Amino acid sequence: MYYYAIVALQGFCIYHCYTNRNNYYWIFAIIFLPIIGSLLYLFMNVFRKRDIEKVQESLVTAINPSKKIKDLEKKLKFSETFENRVALADAYLDEGLFQEAIAQYESSLKDVFSKDFYVLSKLLEAHYRAGNLEEVVQCAEKISGDPKFRKSKASFLYALTMEKNGDLKLAEETLRSFDTPYSNFPERLELARFLVRQDKAEMAKEIYGEMVTESENMSKPNFRQNRSLIKMAQEELQALH
Repeated sequence: MYYYAIVALQGFCIYHCYTNRNNYYWIFAIIFLPIIGSLLYLFMNVFRKRDIEKVQESLVTAINPSKKIKDLEKKLKFSETFENRVALADAYLDEGLFQEAIAQYESSLKDVFSKDFYVLSKLLEAHYRAGNLEEVVQCAEKISGDPKFRKSKASFLYALTMEKNGDLKLAEETLRSFDTPYSNFPERLELARFLVRQDKAEMAKEIYGEMVTESENMSKPNFRQNRSLIKMAQEELQALH
């Protein structure tokens, strides 16, 4: 089994080298130094430097989450640009520091960036996470006319806010805009749950059923990506019967 794995690795590296017209000395290295040559070829020709840097950055962030924020704070202090401020705000939001994120997003909304869709949508999200429902509505009003708003995360959070505010009709209309086959599984799952909460069990069953049926015909990568959501849809559908 070990031998076949090495042969397969060699075969892949040689094929990649030939089709990408890399230097042919790599082929000799792969053949005469099967393991070392193949691994060197992978790291120097297949795995891009940028990908490796991303993996390293993710590992550092996972081990020490505060490091990323401290680095971004230093970067903003050194150069107070729009991009640096928004990057820091995003990091605060990811770490659940909602008030800090809100402050940075609001500071970013100046001059030519005063109506920036990305910042306003992230500000809406930060307010939602912080429980500031009035501010969510205010942010939504500023970007609702943008075509990007209709199926954005901001629109989804706005719909949930409308339910909390008692505007059930608008909440349902907004959630239904996400009801597209083979996509938007998180939003459609929430739509079904919303319908259950509104005593519209039959409508909810229809949404759940469509999601389950679609899962039987979707590609493997798409299924893996939505596996947990599909499982929840199956379980919640069964609970309604």
